[in-house]
Amino acid sequence: MVCITHFARWTRTKRLRLHRIDEVSVAEFLDDHLPKCHCAAPVRRDRGEHSAALGHLLVVLRSQGAISPMALSTTAVDEELRCYDEHMNHARGLAPKTRSTALRIVGRLLTSRFGSGAINIAAIKPEHVRSFFAQQSKLCSKPASLASVVASLRGYFRYCTSLGEPVHGGLIGAMTYPANWQLSSLPKTLTTEEVAQLVESLGKPGRSMRRADAIVRCALDLGLRSGEVARLSLDDIDWRAGTLTLRHTKGCREDVLPLPTTTGQAIAAYLKHERPTTTNRAVFVRHTAPRDEPVGGDLVRKTIRQAYARAGLPYTRSHLLRHTMANRLLAAGSSLKEVADVLRHRSLNTTMIYAKLDSRNLVAVALPWPGSAA
Repeated sequence: MVCITHFARWTRTKRLRLHRIDEVSVAEFLDDHLPKCHCAAPVRRDRGEHSAALGHLLVVLRSQGAISPMALSTTAVDEELRCYDEHMNHARGLAPKTRSTALRIVGRLLTSRFGSGAINIAAIKPEHVRSFFAQQSKLCSKPASLASVVASLRGYFRYCTSLGEPVHGGLIGAMTYPANWQLSSLPKTLTTEEVAQLVESLGKPGRSMRRADAIVRCALDLGLRSGEVARLSLDDIDWRAGTLTLRHTKGCREDVLPLPTTTGQAIAAYLKHERPTTTNRAVFVRHTAPRDEPVGGDLVRKTIRQAYARAGLPYTRSHLLRHTMANRLLAAGSSLKEVADVLRHRSLNTTMIYAKLDSRNLVAVALPWPGSAA
Protein backbone atom coordinates (compact mmCIF):
# COMPACT_ATOMS: atom_id res chain seq x y z
CA MET A 1 0.00 0.00 0.00
CA VAL A 2 2.93 2.37 0.63
CA CYS A 3 4.00 2.00 -3.02
CA ILE A 4 0.45 2.63 -4.30
CA THR A 5 0.10 5.68 -2.04
CA HIS A 6 3.42 7.01 -3.31
CA PHE A 7 2.27 6.62 -6.91
CA ALA A 8 -1.11 8.23 -6.12
CA ARG A 9 0.59 11.31 -4.65
CA TRP A 10 2.74 11.58 -7.78
CA THR A 11 -0.31 11.39 -10.07
CA ARG A 12 -1.91 14.25 -8.14
CA THR A 13 1.16 16.44 -8.61
CA LYS A 14 1.04 15.59 -12.33
CA ARG A 15 -2.73 16.27 -12.43
CA LEU A 16 -3.09 12.83 -14.01
CA ARG A 17 -6.68 11.65 -14.26
CA LEU A 18 -7.56 8.08 -13.35
CA HIS A 19 -8.53 7.07 -16.89
CA ARG A 20 -5.09 8.16 -18.16
CA ILE A 21 -3.14 5.78 -15.89
CA ASP A 22 -1.39 3.09 -17.95
CA GLU A 23 2.00 1.46 -18.57
CA VAL A 24 3.38 4.73 -19.93
CA SER A 25 2.59 6.70 -16.76
CA VAL A 26 3.91 3.89 -14.58
CA ALA A 27 7.15 3.82 -16.58
CA GLU A 28 7.46 7.62 -16.23
CA PHE A 29 7.03 7.29 -12.46
CA LEU A 30 9.61 4.48 -12.21
CA ASP A 31 12.17 5.96 -14.59
CA ASP A 32 11.93 9.69 -13.94
CA HIS A 33 10.46 10.27 -10.49
CA LEU A 34 11.65 7.36 -8.38
CA PRO A 35 15.44 7.77 -8.89
CA LYS A 36 15.21 11.45 -7.87
CA CYS A 37 12.38 11.08 -5.34
CA HIS A 38 12.38 13.53 -2.41
CA CYS A 39 8.84 12.83 -1.26
CA ALA A 40 8.14 13.06 2.47
CA ALA A 41 7.97 9.87 4.49
CA PRO A 42 6.57 7.30 4.58
CA VAL A 43 7.83 6.25 1.14
CA ARG A 44 9.88 3.42 -0.31
CA ARG A 45 12.29 3.84 -3.16
CA ASP A 46 12.79 0.24 -4.22
CA ARG A 47 12.05 -0.05 -7.94
CA GLY A 48 11.22 -3.76 -7.75
CA GLU A 49 8.58 -3.30 -5.06
CA HIS A 50 6.98 -0.38 -6.92
CA SER A 51 7.01 -2.22 -10.24
CA ALA A 52 5.26 -5.26 -8.76
CA ALA A 53 2.69 -3.19 -6.85
CA LEU A 54 1.84 -0.96 -9.80
CA GLY A 55 1.59 -3.96 -12.10
CA HIS A 56 -1.09 -5.40 -9.78
CA LEU A 57 -2.76 -1.97 -9.64
CA LEU A 58 -3.16 -1.88 -13.42
CA VAL A 59 -4.67 -5.37 -13.40
CA VAL A 60 -7.20 -4.40 -10.72
CA LEU A 61 -8.14 -1.11 -12.44
CA ARG A 62 -8.67 -2.88 -15.76
CA SER A 63 -10.76 -5.62 -14.15
CA GLN A 64 -13.02 -2.87 -12.75
CA GLY A 65 -13.21 -1.05 -16.08
CA ALA A 66 -11.62 2.07 -14.58
CA ILE A 67 -8.91 2.36 -17.24
CA SER A 68 -8.61 1.34 -20.87
CA PRO A 69 -7.56 -2.22 -21.81
CA MET A 70 -3.91 -2.74 -22.63
CA ALA A 71 -3.13 -1.68 -26.17
CA LEU A 72 -2.07 -4.56 -28.36
CA SER A 73 1.02 -4.19 -30.48
CA THR A 74 0.22 -4.20 -34.19
CA THR A 75 3.54 -5.28 -35.68
CA ALA A 76 3.51 -8.24 -38.05
CA VAL A 77 5.51 -10.36 -35.60
CA ASP A 78 3.09 -9.68 -32.73
CA GLU A 79 0.10 -10.51 -34.90
CA GLU A 80 1.78 -13.73 -36.03
CA LEU A 81 2.48 -14.73 -32.43
CA ARG A 82 -1.14 -14.10 -31.43
CA CYS A 83 -2.35 -16.38 -34.23
CA TYR A 84 0.18 -19.06 -33.29
CA ASP A 85 -0.86 -18.82 -29.63
CA GLU A 86 -4.48 -19.43 -30.64
CA HIS A 87 -3.35 -22.52 -32.57
CA MET A 88 -1.32 -23.89 -29.65
CA ASN A 89 -4.17 -23.27 -27.24
CA HIS A 90 -7.17 -24.54 -29.21
CA ALA A 91 -5.66 -26.99 -31.72
CA ARG A 92 -2.87 -28.53 -29.64
CA GLY A 93 -4.14 -27.89 -26.10
CA LEU A 94 -0.75 -26.81 -24.76
CA ALA A 95 -0.38 -25.48 -21.23
CA PRO A 96 0.04 -21.70 -20.76
CA LYS A 97 3.66 -22.01 -19.63
CA THR A 98 4.55 -24.16 -22.65
CA ARG A 99 2.88 -21.65 -24.95
CA SER A 100 4.64 -18.66 -23.39
CA THR A 101 8.01 -20.39 -23.78
CA ALA A 102 7.34 -21.18 -27.43
CA LEU A 103 6.11 -17.65 -28.16
CA ARG A 104 9.20 -16.13 -26.57
CA ILE A 105 11.57 -18.29 -28.64
CA VAL A 106 9.67 -17.96 -31.93
CA GLY A 107 9.33 -14.22 -31.33
CA ARG A 108 13.10 -13.89 -31.00
CA LEU A 109 13.65 -15.70 -34.30
CA LEU A 110 11.08 -13.68 -36.23
CA THR A 111 12.24 -10.37 -34.76
CA SER A 112 15.87 -11.15 -35.56
CA ARG A 113 14.97 -11.88 -39.19
CA PHE A 114 12.22 -9.34 -39.95
CA GLY A 115 12.27 -6.72 -37.21
CA SER A 116 9.04 -4.71 -37.43
CA GLY A 117 8.51 -5.54 -41.10
CA ALA A 118 6.35 -8.13 -42.83
CA ILE A 119 7.02 -11.82 -42.25
CA ASN A 120 8.17 -13.99 -45.15
CA ILE A 121 8.60 -17.59 -44.01
CA ALA A 122 10.18 -18.53 -47.34
CA ALA A 123 13.05 -16.15 -46.56
CA ILE A 124 14.09 -18.20 -43.50
CA LYS A 125 16.85 -20.59 -44.54
CA PRO A 126 18.47 -23.46 -42.60
CA GLU A 127 21.63 -21.39 -42.04
CA HIS A 128 19.51 -18.69 -40.37
CA VAL A 129 18.00 -21.24 -38.01
CA ARG A 130 21.39 -22.77 -37.19
CA SER A 131 22.83 -19.33 -36.45
CA PHE A 132 19.86 -18.47 -34.22
CA PHE A 133 20.15 -21.85 -32.47
CA ALA A 134 23.83 -21.19 -31.76
CA GLN A 135 22.96 -17.81 -30.23
CA GLN A 136 20.27 -19.34 -28.04
CA SER A 137 22.63 -22.04 -26.81
CA LYS A 138 24.66 -19.33 -25.07
CA LEU A 139 21.57 -18.37 -23.04
CA CYS A 140 20.77 -21.92 -21.91
CA SER A 141 22.53 -23.43 -18.91
CA LYS A 142 21.52 -27.06 -19.49
CA PRO A 143 20.53 -29.36 -22.39
CA ALA A 144 16.90 -29.54 -21.27
CA SER A 145 16.56 -25.78 -21.76
CA LEU A 146 18.07 -25.99 -25.24
CA ALA A 147 15.68 -28.80 -26.13
CA SER A 148 12.78 -26.39 -25.62
CA VAL A 149 14.27 -24.18 -28.34
CA VAL A 150 14.25 -27.10 -30.78
CA ALA A 151 10.71 -28.14 -29.85
CA SER A 152 9.38 -24.57 -30.09
CA LEU A 153 10.86 -23.86 -33.52
CA ARG A 154 9.90 -27.24 -34.98
CA GLY A 155 6.36 -26.78 -33.72
CA TYR A 156 6.14 -23.36 -35.34
CA PHE A 157 7.50 -24.55 -38.68
CA ARG A 158 4.98 -27.42 -38.72
CA TYR A 159 2.23 -24.88 -37.98
CA CYS A 160 3.37 -22.76 -40.94
CA THR A 161 3.40 -25.83 -43.17
CA SER A 162 -0.17 -26.68 -42.14
CA LEU A 163 -1.22 -23.21 -43.30
CA GLY A 164 0.33 -23.79 -46.72
CA GLU A 165 3.25 -21.44 -46.17
CA PRO A 166 6.32 -22.07 -48.38
CA VAL A 167 8.50 -23.40 -45.57
CA HIS A 168 12.01 -24.42 -46.62
CA GLY A 169 12.25 -28.21 -46.52
CA GLY A 170 15.39 -28.27 -44.41
CA LEU A 171 14.25 -26.03 -41.54
CA ILE A 172 13.05 -28.79 -39.24
CA GLY A 173 16.13 -30.90 -39.91
CA ALA A 174 18.45 -27.93 -39.32
CA MET A 175 18.22 -28.51 -35.56
CA THR A 176 18.86 -31.62 -33.50
CA TYR A 177 18.08 -32.21 -29.86
CA PRO A 178 21.18 -31.95 -27.65
CA ALA A 179 22.42 -35.04 -25.86
CA ASN A 180 20.52 -35.34 -22.61
CA TRP A 181 20.84 -38.87 -21.26
CA GLN A 182 17.66 -40.07 -19.64
CA LEU A 183 17.79 -41.08 -15.97
CA SER A 184 21.43 -39.91 -15.77
CA SER A 185 20.92 -37.90 -12.60
CA LEU A 186 20.03 -39.03 -9.11
CA PRO A 187 16.87 -37.33 -7.77
CA LYS A 188 17.63 -35.34 -4.64
CA THR A 189 15.45 -36.00 -1.60
CA LEU A 190 15.29 -35.07 2.04
CA THR A 191 16.73 -37.59 4.46
CA THR A 192 14.55 -39.08 7.19
CA GLU A 193 16.17 -36.72 9.69
CA GLU A 194 15.54 -33.70 7.46
CA VAL A 195 11.90 -34.67 6.97
CA ALA A 196 11.52 -34.85 10.76
CA GLN A 197 13.26 -31.48 11.04
CA LEU A 198 10.86 -29.92 8.51
CA VAL A 199 7.78 -31.40 10.17
CA GLU A 200 9.00 -30.23 13.59
CA SER A 201 9.17 -26.65 12.28
CA LEU A 202 5.45 -26.68 11.36
CA GLY A 203 2.69 -25.51 13.68
CA LYS A 204 4.48 -22.36 14.81
CA PRO A 205 2.47 -19.16 15.45
CA GLY A 206 2.83 -16.30 13.03
CA ARG A 207 1.32 -14.48 10.09
CA SER A 208 0.05 -16.84 7.35
CA MET A 209 1.71 -19.77 9.14
CA ARG A 210 -1.34 -22.04 8.99
CA ARG A 211 -1.49 -21.54 5.24
CA ALA A 212 2.22 -22.31 5.02
CA ASP A 213 1.75 -25.50 7.07
CA ALA A 214 -1.08 -26.69 4.82
CA ILE A 215 0.90 -25.95 1.64
CA VAL A 216 3.95 -27.84 2.90
CA ARG A 217 1.76 -30.78 3.91
CA CYS A 218 0.17 -30.94 0.45
CA ALA A 219 3.61 -31.14 -1.15
CA LEU A 220 5.17 -33.48 1.42
CA ASP A 221 2.27 -35.90 2.05
CA LEU A 222 0.69 -35.96 -1.41
CA GLY A 223 3.57 -35.01 -3.70
CA LEU A 224 1.55 -32.23 -5.34
CA ARG A 225 3.23 -29.87 -7.76
CA SER A 226 3.21 -26.17 -6.88
CA GLY A 227 0.64 -25.38 -9.58
CA GLU A 228 -1.62 -28.17 -8.35
CA VAL A 229 -1.49 -26.81 -4.80
CA ALA A 230 -2.35 -23.32 -6.06
CA ARG A 231 -5.34 -24.60 -8.08
CA LEU A 232 -6.94 -26.59 -5.25
CA SER A 233 -10.60 -25.71 -4.77
CA LEU A 234 -12.92 -26.20 -1.81
CA ASP A 235 -15.07 -28.30 -4.15
CA ASP A 236 -12.14 -30.69 -4.68
CA ILE A 237 -12.14 -31.90 -1.05
CA ASP A 238 -14.57 -34.62 0.02
CA TRP A 239 -14.28 -34.50 3.80
CA ARG A 240 -16.62 -37.44 4.40
CA ALA A 241 -14.87 -39.77 1.95
CA GLY A 242 -11.42 -38.42 2.86
CA THR A 243 -10.40 -37.79 -0.76
CA LEU A 244 -8.93 -34.98 -2.82
CA THR A 245 -9.72 -34.51 -6.52
CA LEU A 246 -7.05 -32.94 -8.70
CA ARG A 247 -8.30 -31.16 -11.81
CA HIS A 248 -6.43 -29.46 -14.68
CA THR A 249 -3.21 -31.24 -13.79
CA LYS A 250 -0.05 -31.44 -15.88
CA GLY A 251 -1.41 -34.66 -17.41
CA CYS A 252 -4.69 -32.91 -18.38
CA ARG A 253 -6.88 -35.33 -16.43
CA GLU A 254 -8.69 -35.67 -13.11
CA ASP A 255 -7.20 -37.81 -10.35
CA VAL A 256 -8.65 -38.74 -6.96
CA LEU A 257 -6.18 -39.14 -4.10
CA PRO A 258 -6.72 -40.19 -0.49
CA LEU A 259 -6.44 -37.23 1.88
CA PRO A 260 -3.98 -38.08 4.69
CA THR A 261 -5.08 -37.14 8.19
CA THR A 262 -2.14 -34.79 8.75
CA THR A 263 -2.83 -32.97 5.49
CA GLY A 264 -6.56 -32.72 6.17
CA GLN A 265 -5.95 -31.37 9.66
CA ALA A 266 -3.54 -28.72 8.36
CA ILE A 267 -5.99 -27.59 5.65
CA ALA A 268 -8.92 -27.57 8.12
CA ALA A 269 -6.95 -25.46 10.61
CA TYR A 270 -6.16 -22.95 7.88
CA LEU A 271 -9.76 -22.79 6.65
CA LYS A 272 -11.14 -22.38 10.17
CA HIS A 273 -8.69 -19.95 11.74
CA GLU A 274 -6.79 -18.06 9.04
CA ARG A 275 -8.41 -18.04 5.60
CA PRO A 276 -9.92 -14.58 4.96
CA THR A 277 -13.60 -14.19 4.21
CA THR A 278 -13.98 -14.40 0.46
CA THR A 279 -16.33 -15.61 -2.26
CA ASN A 280 -13.46 -17.29 -4.10
CA ARG A 281 -13.65 -21.10 -4.02
CA ALA A 282 -9.88 -21.60 -4.06
CA VAL A 283 -8.50 -23.29 -0.94
CA PHE A 284 -5.47 -21.03 -0.71
CA VAL A 285 -6.22 -17.35 -1.29
CA ARG A 286 -4.17 -14.21 -1.02
CA HIS A 287 -4.03 -12.50 2.37
CA THR A 288 -2.93 -9.18 0.82
CA ALA A 289 -4.03 -7.20 -2.23
CA PRO A 290 -5.30 -8.21 -4.66
CA ARG A 291 -7.67 -9.97 -2.27
CA ASP A 292 -10.32 -12.49 -3.30
CA GLU A 293 -7.75 -14.04 -5.63
CA PRO A 294 -6.16 -17.51 -5.37
CA VAL A 295 -2.46 -17.79 -4.70
CA GLY A 296 -0.19 -18.56 -7.62
CA GLY A 297 2.46 -21.20 -8.10
CA ASP A 298 5.17 -18.64 -7.33
CA LEU A 299 3.72 -18.00 -3.87
CA VAL A 300 3.53 -21.75 -3.21
CA ARG A 301 7.21 -22.14 -4.11
CA LYS A 302 8.15 -19.11 -2.01
CA THR A 303 6.22 -20.53 0.96
CA ILE A 304 8.07 -23.84 0.74
CA ARG A 305 11.43 -22.04 0.47
CA GLN A 306 10.59 -20.11 3.62
CA ALA A 307 9.61 -23.35 5.37
CA TYR A 308 13.03 -24.81 4.53
CA ALA A 309 14.69 -21.72 6.00
CA ARG A 310 12.67 -21.92 9.22
CA ALA A 311 13.64 -25.57 9.57
CA GLY A 312 17.31 -24.74 9.01
CA LEU A 313 17.51 -26.73 5.75
CA PRO A 314 19.77 -25.52 2.91
CA TYR A 315 17.24 -26.16 0.13
CA THR A 316 15.14 -23.97 -2.17
CA ARG A 317 13.34 -26.24 -4.69
CA SER A 318 9.72 -27.07 -3.89
CA HIS A 319 9.85 -30.13 -6.20
CA LEU A 320 12.26 -31.68 -3.70
CA LEU A 321 9.26 -32.61 -1.55
CA ARG A 322 7.71 -34.54 -4.46
CA HIS A 323 10.94 -36.54 -4.86
CA THR A 324 11.01 -37.11 -1.10
CA MET A 325 7.48 -38.46 -1.12
CA ALA A 326 8.41 -40.97 -3.86
CA ASN A 327 11.48 -42.07 -1.89
CA ARG A 328 9.40 -42.56 1.26
CA LEU A 329 6.95 -44.75 -0.65
CA LEU A 330 9.77 -46.92 -1.97
CA ALA A 331 11.33 -47.20 1.49
CA ALA A 332 7.98 -48.36 2.84
CA GLY A 333 7.87 -51.21 0.31
CA SER A 334 5.75 -49.72 -2.49
CA SER A 335 6.41 -50.82 -6.05
CA LEU A 336 7.40 -48.46 -8.86
CA LYS A 337 3.92 -48.90 -10.36
CA GLU A 338 2.34 -47.77 -7.10
CA VAL A 339 4.68 -44.77 -6.95
CA ALA A 340 3.76 -43.91 -10.55
CA ASP A 341 0.06 -44.05 -9.66
CA VAL A 342 0.47 -41.75 -6.67
CA LEU A 343 2.64 -39.28 -8.61
CA ARG A 344 0.17 -39.54 -11.52
CA HIS A 345 2.79 -40.25 -14.17
CA ARG A 346 1.38 -41.17 -17.57
CA SER A 347 4.34 -43.38 -18.37
CA LEU A 348 6.19 -45.75 -16.06
CA ASN A 349 9.41 -44.61 -17.75
CA THR A 350 9.04 -41.28 -15.96
CA THR A 351 9.03 -43.07 -12.64
CA MET A 352 12.04 -45.27 -13.45
CA ILE A 353 14.47 -42.63 -12.19
CA TYR A 354 13.32 -43.42 -8.65
CA ALA A 355 14.58 -46.98 -9.08
CA LYS A 356 17.99 -45.59 -8.13
CA LEU A 357 16.58 -44.72 -4.72
CA ASP A 358 15.06 -48.15 -4.07
CA SER A 359 17.81 -49.38 -1.73
CA ARG A 360 15.73 -52.34 -0.61
CA ASN A 361 15.66 -53.91 -4.08
CA LEU A 362 19.05 -52.61 -5.19
CA VAL A 363 20.76 -54.53 -2.39
CA ALA A 364 19.27 -57.76 -3.72
CA VAL A 365 20.84 -57.32 -7.18
CA ALA A 366 24.09 -55.55 -6.28
CA LEU A 367 27.27 -57.45 -7.16
CA PRO A 368 30.26 -57.54 -4.79
CA TRP A 369 33.00 -55.00 -5.47
CA PRO A 370 35.84 -56.59 -7.50
CA GLY A 371 38.57 -57.85 -5.16
CA SER A 372 36.43 -57.59 -2.04
CA ALA A 373 35.42 -60.50 0.15
CA ALA A 374 32.15 -62.02 -1.07
